[in-house]
Amino acid sequence: MSPGTKIFGTDGVRGRANVEPVTAETALKLGRAAAHVFKNLNPESRSRQRHKIVIGKDTRLSGYMLENALSSGILSMGVDVLFIGPLPTPGVARITNSLRADAGIVITASHNPYDDNGIKFFNHDGYKLPDTIEQQIENLVFSGEIDDVRPTADEIGKAVRIDDALGRYVEYAKRSFPRGKTLEGVTIVVDCGHGAAYKATPCTLRELGAKVIVYGNHPNGTNINAGCGSMYPEQMCHWVQEHHADIGIAHDGDADRVLLCDETGTLIDGDDIMAIASLEMLAEGSLANKTLVTTVMSNAGLDVAIEAAGGRTVRTPVGDKHVIDEMLKGGYNFGGEQSGHLIFSDHASTGDGLVAALQILRIMAARQKSLSELAQCWTRFPQKLTNLRVTEKKPIEELADVPGLVAEAEAALQAEGGRVLLRYSGTEPKIRLLVEGRDATALDAWSEKIIGAIAGQIGEK
Repeated sequence: MSPGTKIFGTDGVRGRANVEPVTAETALKLGRAAAHVFKNLNPESRSRQRHKIVIGKDTRLSGYMLENALSSGILSMGVDVLFIGPLPTPGVARITNSLRADAGIVITASHNPYDDNGIKFFNHDGYKLPDTIEQQIENLVFSGEIDDVRPTADEIGKAVRIDDALGRYVEYAKRSFPRGKTLEGVTIVVDCGHGAAYKATPCTLRELGAKVIVYGNHPNGTNINAGCGSMYPEQMCHWVQEHHADIGIAHDGDADRVLLCDETGTLIDGDDIMAIASLEMLAEGSLANKTLVTTVMSNAGLDVAIEAAGGRTVRTPVGDKHVIDEMLKGGYNFGGEQSGHLIFSDHASTGDGLVAALQILRIMAARQKSLSELAQCWTRFPQKLTNLRVTEKKPIEELADVPGLVAEAEAALQAEGGRVLLRYSGTEPKIRLLVEGRDATALDAWSEKIIGAIAGQIGEK
């Protein structure tokens, strides 16, 4: 890789474990570069002691390799490392802030299979890094500029393991639930996806008084997201019915997102959660500027429901980082994605699947309604989302016939309030097509035409 190489995607550095850029060699360089950048950003450490960086991870086998490589790079620059082990991404963000560290790093590929991994950074306040700082780190990794920066032996950093990180995060999550209220009498199915929340979510819910039935809580390094968790929510829905539970909660590998299931076994996705929470916050007067921030992927029915209640929606590109940036810019306190990234910024600095679930449980208790009753607060437009694995990410405008088909579909669907969205995934070799409108049959037809044209050119055989 040469100077100017782009390794940061929409959510940190991500790819196949032990293949560039997710190798021990590059992780070591990232550790050195990040330590240098954060030392310069904060000439005086936040704790007025040595500079320090928190490292957390999910449950992937490759996390051990990357954790040790990153820490070696950081320590070599005279910065201490605080290991906190497997913890949800929002937990790493929270611990970074509470321990007054200069930065936090979480090793995770989120919802991807176990053989992927990634590295993402948090600033000292628990927010994801702005693009400018990511660029500084990238430049240092590939320029060789810091190769000669070598603290003397007595200045090398030391590594410490923080044993109470899980307890700190559990207590923080519990504080997002109303003081003095409990979950006694509530039966909850939790699918942790064999990921980072395998201890945190069950523990928090039990301490609040719920009866908790747990699945996906036996990680072995290779079973994260494997047929379970929020990537396969049908399992959770089955278990909710089997146990006659009041609600189901499913996380992805790093638990920064959540999908729910109501008592009837019906899936409740991010759009449903945003509708329920936004309308409740509007009624309470707690939705800042009466505005929900969501992405272009969310259903148009959400806009209709929020506007009817006196609020509005603001749309961003896909990615919770874009949502958070817009929230910070506009002074908004709630936003999210259809995929289950929900940011309640009164409680968290990033998407937090556990906190989001607790907010819905709070509303259920306050309204004395089941989740299925709450979910009736809005009407979803018919929507079809198709993901196609691709061999390359050729510019869409260069794909034969595809731009014309998209334009035709838009013209036909927009007349009824529908839309077409075609984009490449920022984290996987996939192209995503979203078509939305009032006629489900028409959506199927347009989707088939567009995806067929793409598959014939760059579709994975």
